[in-house]
Amino acid sequence: MNVIKNFCKKYGVRPSKEFGQNFLIDREVLEEMVRTADLGKDDIVLEIGPGFGVLTEELIGRVKKVVTVETDRKMAKILGEILDAPKNLEIVENDILKIANYELGVKDYKYKIVANLPYQITSAVFRKFLSEEPRPSELTVMVQKEVAERICATAGEMSLLSLSVQFYGQPEIVAVVPRSAFWPEPEVDSAILKIFNIKEVCEKNKEKIDPEKFFRLTKIGFSARRKQLQNNLAGGLRLPNKTVQDILAKNGFNPKIRAQDLSVDDWIRLINNLLSSE
Repeated sequence: MNVIKNFCKKYGVRPSKEFGQNFLIDREVLEEMVRTADLGKDDIVLEIGPGFGVLTEELIGRVKKVVTVETDRKMAKILGEILDAPKNLEIVENDILKIANYELGVKDYKYKIVANLPYQITSAVFRKFLSEEPRPSELTVMVQKEVAERICATAGEMSLLSLSVQFYGQPEIVAVVPRSAFWPEPEVDSAILKIFNIKEVCEKNKEKIDPEKFFRLTKIGFSARRKQLQNNLAGGLRLPNKTVQDILAKNGFNPKIRAQDLSVDDWIRLINNLLSSE
């Protein structure tokens, strides 16, 4: 904490709520992040929101190249001064949500994302890097504990967020991180979340169904969470309730089932049957 506070004093920085700047101050958590990322000397790593470079410094000492993206112009300049421009570090001053993946100089499934993500862009980052090429092979990220739990949900507690991640990869909560591990201290606890097997899961599911169709139908299914799935689908697809009920029964589902009760595989099977009935 003293190091971070000294940097703030030296460079005249106040942690910005706008940019979600909660700096990691717990060494053990930092080491757990790096262990979880399972880095090798030939790895290419993309980091988002580096702050004062506490994680960045650990990364550049272990991998072939680090591309770190910082939207705060002042922080990007400070980071360059602190780390003294090592050859395997590229600092990109840009909004990660406004720059195309390919503009970062990475290749499909040939890089890893390791980052303490600003809370307010977490879902958007997952959507961007899982649904658009070039995709990473893995993500090891710090996110809100509640968000990590939602992403790792199983049938019965599923949401559009959990579906949108699990369609493309396998998520796992590695560790829960108390809010005291950051300065300024956020209002919620965090978690180290790893999303892996992205190439395998993504390609397997894309062979079974077109992602655009998958998400069009799941959005209809979740359009009114309190309603039974049959009602949402019948209304959204303009199909008779009896037709939807028959398809649900054919797939072994209770007619009173709700959208959150279905896994990714359940949805794929159901949607393929629904589409053949449109």
